[in-house]
Amino acid sequence: MACFRSAKHPFRIFFYSRLSAAANSKNGYSTCASKGTPVYQARQIKDLFSFKYANPKSSFALISRNFSDQAPAATEQVNLIKQLRERTSAPMKDVKLALVDCNWDIEAALKELRKRGKVLASKKSSRTATEGLLALAQNESKAAVIELNCETDFVSRNEIFQYLALALAKQALVAENVSQPVSGLFPVGPEYLEGLKLNLDHPKIGGETTVQNAITEVAAIMGENVKLRRGFLLSASSPGVVSTYLHTSPQSGLGRIAGLLSLEVEDRSSSFDPLKHVGSELAMHIVAQKPLFLTKELVSADALENEREILKSQAESTGKSPMAIEKMVEGRLRKYYEEVVLMEQKFVMNDTLNIKTILNNLSKEVGSPVKIGSFFRMEVGEGIQRVEASNIDEPVAQAA
Repeated sequence: MACFRSAKHPFRIFFYSRLSAAANSKNGYSTCASKGTPVYQARQIKDLFSFKYANPKSSFALISRNFSDQAPAATEQVNLIKQLRERTSAPMKDVKLALVDCNWDIEAALKELRKRGKVLASKKSSRTATEGLLALAQNESKAAVIELNCETDFVSRNEIFQYLALALAKQALVAENVSQPVSGLFPVGPEYLEGLKLNLDHPKIGGETTVQNAITEVAAIMGENVKLRRGFLLSASSPGVVSTYLHTSPQSGLGRIAGLLSLEVEDRSSSFDPLKHVGSELAMHIVAQKPLFLTKELVSADALENEREILKSQAESTGKSPMAIEKMVEGRLRKYYEEVVLMEQKFVMNDTLNIKTILNNLSKEVGSPVKIGSFFRMEVGEGIQRVEASNIDEPVAQAA
């Protein structure tokens, strides 16, 4: 200790004398400065040790304050990094860089991260996004489903991404459109939703914004292309019910495959409980069996002609007579109807019955005729590669 105390004063004198030499130097810098000290720092030192700062103790204290004012203490830096990361979910490296660039002002760093994120999201918007989730929102008379895409399954499991998907579905459910029919299916895609206001109540993406800005912000947080691809709204006539089913569902209202349909009943006094029960089973059937048409009459002429040509070519390879070939084609067409027409399909929960029989039994139970008004099936990512290649709309299994 004695040695240390005796050494303090000589060190102070040495330090002051070196700096004083720099201050009195003709060229504004000393040998010490020429070995690595920048000229502007040497000039600052000269100003610092002018006659009004002749006291070495006050000069040393002022230097210490100047250096300490440049950045907060290490513990405070760690705390700021932690706070900003919790608020944005941005990578640690980006959070720290933004804070350093903004002189550790957390609000300025937050704005800077958002600016950088929007630029990054814009650069990634051209990348293919085939993963994602379907989100569903529903009330007594209608249901809305949207598809929100991302690049990887990892992002689709993120709670911020899932929160946004559900918020978009709720927005689609309350969408007002002058072209909306009384009942049936109509699109509520990005061209309609992206400009609408969205009120978010989430720690990392809260507040009022537009749908497009919310998607951009989540894309910036996730570091991937996030895209609202499509949406549909299904309404039931009155009296009637809308039934839904989501497959591979990480939480309520989310899934990778959706089946929706509306059931209509003639008598308003009929019990709706049997309709809801059977409707849920039929929605599950739609997901499992992938029907394309409601009835045989609704099978498109192009689809029927294409299938007929395929079946005829297969039958001709047997070498049988034209009459036998025609019978073979008609028999196989009946099989085709059972595969793609909902009313002709075997019920997935009881293959001894077809859907037509199920509806007949339901009509007897409620005491009034019941029919399927509309249905459709959606799956995450279906048709994306074909759409990008040909730039045409992907098919959605549905009934008009």
